[in-house]
Amino acid sequence: MPRFLENILRRGAAKKGFKGKRAERYVYGAMNNMGAMRGNQPTAKGERMQAKHDRKVSNQHRTSESHMYNFRNHLGGRKKKR
Repeated sequence: MPRFLENILRRGAAKKGFKGKRAERYVYGAMNNMGAMRGNQPTAKGERMQAKHDRKVSNQHRTSESHMYNFRNHLGGRKKKR
C-alpha cells in the first residue's frame, strides 16, 4: 500500500471535513480509482509508486545537506564566454 499516498489523501479528507468511515472511504476509494489498490489489497502499481517515492525522498535527503544553490543553472545553464 502506498503509505505516502494514504497520508496525502488523509490530509485531504481532513481538509474537506471528512471523519471516520467517510474519510476511510475517501482515502481507499481514491486509491482504488487510481489503481494503487484493488479492494483492500495493494497492487503492483501501488508498490511501484511507493518505491519511486522512497527513492525520491532518499535522494532529496542525501542531496539537501550538501546542496549549494547553483547560479549557473538558475541563470540559464553554461557560463558564456566573453
